[in-house]
Amino acid sequence: MRPADSEHLYQRRAYVLAQTFFIKDNQQELILLAHKYDFDMLFFDQMVDFQQAVLVADEDDLLVVDLDVLYSLQTADGNRTLFLRDLFKQLPANRDYVYLQTEKQSGRFLLQQMLVESNCLAYAEKPIANDKLVDKLFNLFAQARRNMAGKVMLVGLQQVFDLAILQERRIQVIEHHELQSLQREVRRLQPDIVVISEAQYRRTESIVRILKRNLEADPNLEVMLLMESSDEALARRAVADGFDSLIMHKASDVLSRQLINRLGKIRLARDLISRDRATGLLNKIGFQQAASELIKQAEQAGKPLGLAVIDIDKFKTINDTWGHYFGDIVIKRLSLHLSSHMRAEDLLSRFGGEEFVMLFWDCELQDMIKRLDGMRIGFNALVFEVAPGQDKQFSFSGGAAAFPALRSENELFLHADAQLYKAKQAGRNRIVG
Repeated sequence: MRPADSEHLYQRRAYVLAQTFFIKDNQQELILLAHKYDFDMLFFDQMVDFQQAVLVADEDDLLVVDLDVLYSLQTADGNRTLFLRDLFKQLPANRDYVYLQTEKQSGRFLLQQMLVESNCLAYAEKPIANDKLVDKLFNLFAQARRNMAGKVMLVGLQQVFDLAILQERRIQVIEHHELQSLQREVRRLQPDIVVISEAQYRRTESIVRILKRNLEADPNLEVMLLMESSDEALARRAVADGFDSLIMHKASDVLSRQLINRLGKIRLARDLISRDRATGLLNKIGFQQAASELIKQAEQAGKPLGLAVIDIDKFKTINDTWGHYFGDIVIKRLSLHLSSHMRAEDLLSRFGGEEFVMLFWDCELQDMIKRLDGMRIGFNALVFEVAPGQDKQFSFSGGAAAFPALRSENELFLHADAQLYKAKQAGRNRIVG
């Protein structure tokens, strides 16, 4: 019951070389779980097929090798079972692999050493529950996005970090020296990390408490103290005051890479919290944070905004008739359809279930309704194969609201939601603004 273009439904893939356990017992469940996390799993039990697949795999795809294949595969001459080094030689070079091993294998340090020195992205120990394996693979997909842009604010620091290294990772560096405006600027610019010099902290020890105890502060903000001395008493006070971490002054390139590693973990954790795992879109928390910031920018720039709430028509009937798995496919295809119509400066989110919320930058109400109507008509045209030889098409309804007529994200959402209700009452498959 997958749609005809299902090969394009999931943005990423995990290619799995395995001959026992996963292939025989867990393949279907693993695939279903992976689809929930917006990736697909393709299984191979022959090295030659896996080799060919790796050669055409995208850079962001994961390559998974169950080390039990060592006991099933033979060398080219067919005289003996593969050893680990033989396996490495057969795997295409210049790619990293996720290795699955048994508890006995994981207890051999030399084996782990050989793995991490030979194109090992990660390894895990079997037996491992299907849902946990899929969750860990999803986290690896998310970690691959660690080079995404971030913001770091330096307070009382100059020429400490290697700016070239940070700029290469698209990390924005903001230098700030005015304590009176620090709290306001942190709230306005929303950096991921604030690094405070030891000298600045000595002058104003309440600085981190001022940043952390503001209810409007980002709870994910990490505040670091750059220590110039080995003053243990000062370090104790800093930890007690609320610094998340203390880092010692080192060479600028070392400090910069240390900052990049920390920023990567922060961005990963934030992404996991703010995104819907089934579609990869912003979830309710992520949308509300991003929308509030966009509304502030629109107010400063004098730009109009449009917010829309859409809902798949008769979605409960879809689930009841063809099952929740098929309902997930409808949601996924709608998310991809909507994404293709969004500009880089717009926001698209899945609030839960079959409900999606969008925010359009620099867009008047009538223009937004016209865009939404085009999306609606396009979705109506998508064909879903619900059974062999049986196709169905579905629809959605939507409600719209405009800024600055309505000022806050909450006001915009409530009005658009009320308009959505009118669309449903008027017969569905329409947009009401």
